[in-house]
Amino acid sequence: MDGTVRVAVVGLGWAGRSIWLPRLRDHPAFEVVALVDPDPNTRAEVAAELAASTSTGTGTSPSSSAGAGAGVGVLAHPAELTRSAVDLAVVAVPNHLHSPVAAGLLAAGVPVFVEKPVCLRTAEADTLAAAELAGGAVLLAGSAARFRADVRALYGIAEQLGTIRHVDVSWVRARGVPDAGGWFTRRDLAGGGALLDLGWHLLDAAAPLVGADGFVHAVGTVSGDFVADAAWSASWRHPDDAAGSRSGGNVEDTVRAFLVSGTGVSVALRASWASHEPLDGTVVRVEGSAGSAELRCTFGFSPNRHPRSTLTWTKNGTTTSVDVPTEPIGAEYRRQLDELPAQLADPTRRGAAVGQARSTITAIEKIYESAGLAQSAVPAHTATPALLPAAS
Repeated sequence: MDGTVRVAVVGLGWAGRSIWLPRLRDHPAFEVVALVDPDPNTRAEVAAELAASTSTGTGTSPSSSAGAGAGVGVLAHPAELTRSAVDLAVVAVPNHLHSPVAAGLLAAGVPVFVEKPVCLRTAEADTLAAAELAGGAVLLAGSAARFRADVRALYGIAEQLGTIRHVDVSWVRARGVPDAGGWFTRRDLAGGGALLDLGWHLLDAAAPLVGADGFVHAVGTVSGDFVADAAWSASWRHPDDAAGSRSGGNVEDTVRAFLVSGTGVSVALRASWASHEPLDGTVVRVEGSAGSAELRCTFGFSPNRHPRSTLTWTKNGTTTSVDVPTEPIGAEYRRQLDELPAQLADPTRRGAAVGQARSTITAIEKIYESAGLAQSAVPAHTATPALLPAAS
């Protein structure tokens, strides 16, 4: 695209305010021109923060001050956004609103970036595809894992492993139930628990290794040993929340699954919001006909993490360590933004994100069905409702 990308952040909860807004303000390719949230107190609070940061010159790039205070529209509903006013809407609302809010914007001709989960059921993927076609706008999506430097290094090694046969992916937190007692742990609002949250990242990271054929078989089990106890909550997401003030939930905190792709590649998956492990850890192991590779690291923002990533390559009985760069936590989100302007300008991107999302949610539906949690329990949203409290 020519010039700066004018962007709106839709949803001013934890994700909107902690992940996207500061990075968009700091990135020279973007200008934040609108903020959207249904809560008037939140809108006033964020507007005041932006005005204060602008007046004190705390921005770290020319675009920070240009699009951070005066001139930023603070709106109550995404329907107030227009294609003539914004080039991209970053959707950071609760899970059950991802698809309806994105579909409404797409139908109005506004390009959209939405992170996982893009949708909660295959029917919502169909709605997004129709909206993308009707409005002529593009849907961009992605979980940040693919943009990590260590994951990209793993992909490079995987190209030398011959025919890929099997992939192990796991993300196990020691303590990290998000927003216990809030929308995140309500099946009617979140659509599911650790599988939709962490599992979407894992399936997305595995997709380049498995191929584009999707999964034809999937079995899984789920459990909820920790989700109802506030002691296992993600305190780093709500540091001011007193211990024990949040509890409850009817989603799974752990999923274990086994999937087989259309080309015969098997995937073993585990995602856990909480466990008895000492640290939060992520493992991606790839087995091929010419060797194997294993990445050990920690996805996400938790401070309770392994201090560095380790990547190894094993062939003919010899294991070799591969150097991977050490990055600041969250660097992968900045890297996503680096690539968004080119994706917006690429006409071949239309339909690609919906296709990947359909493949991922189909696999998730198969796992839930195997575990006895049919996605029919999740209400379908066929129209854009009033925007509920933003993503926390």
